[in-house]
Amino acid sequence: MEFSQIQYSVDGGVALLTLNRPDKMNAFTHTMHSELLEAIKRIDRDDEVRAVVVTGAGRAFCAGADLSTGGNTFDSEDRGHREKLNEHRDSGGRVTLAIFRCRKPFIAAMNGAAVGVGVTMTLPMDIRVVNEDAKIGFVFARRGIVPEACSSWFLPRIVGISKASELCITGRVFKASDEASSGLFNYVLPAAQVLDKAMNLAREIAENTSAVSVALSRALLWRGLASPAPQHAHLIDSKCIYWMGRNADAYEGVQSFLEKRKPEFKMSPWSDMPDFYPWWTEPEV
Repeated sequence: MEFSQIQYSVDGGVALLTLNRPDKMNAFTHTMHSELLEAIKRIDRDDEVRAVVVTGAGRAFCAGADLSTGGNTFDSEDRGHREKLNEHRDSGGRVTLAIFRCRKPFIAAMNGAAVGVGVTMTLPMDIRVVNEDAKIGFVFARRGIVPEACSSWFLPRIVGISKASELCITGRVFKASDEASSGLFNYVLPAAQVLDKAMNLAREIAENTSAVSVALSRALLWRGLASPAPQHAHLIDSKCIYWMGRNADAYEGVQSFLEKRKPEFKMSPWSDMPDFYPWWTEPEV
């Protein structure tokens, strides 16, 4: 599949995924949705990719859904889609679920405006680095729709229910710096520093960590959010550390420390995961 609305490259273990409709502030379309799904699938299966940075071309990260088609933008039936009410799956949600299920860490380099799906698509990413002057908005109530892309699950877990309610119910657009302490962003920086910071974080992961350790850690953290008690986390933590401790990356991690050198981890998060992975069940969607 050739990409027309995103750019994708890999260098030094870091995949750079760029939303590429700069003349439209990288507004989200069905084509962009399909291309993102394909890129994420490649990322998940490519052992050369250790971390992913997602950014936008030009002055915006993503200005949300492309509204240029007019008032029926969100009317799937009127736009010729044949799914019925219980069959419809929103395209933003498909992207966020693909990121959530991926075995590689994602870092959002939010270089400019991120509104609607432009911000909700970043919620399953592990780290968000944002331009301090970027306009951010969960604007759904001001467009007569509702939060999408699984954001009703992700956002309260990131910022808490009260802040999530405020952001969604007001639908207001705010400067990233105004919510620097909310937990929504890891780093709020001048525009010129955003991509460099994200790339440095990605390289730190790529150069120093076990890909399998990262994949399992990511799953433990996200899935642990739904655990009813710490004892449940203890059981799966114990399984994972027992399994990793018997495998090559744990031996290499200790030996490289003792020899005061960088580790050379070889295990693959696509082919070398434990047989109890995944340890959870998901509803079919």
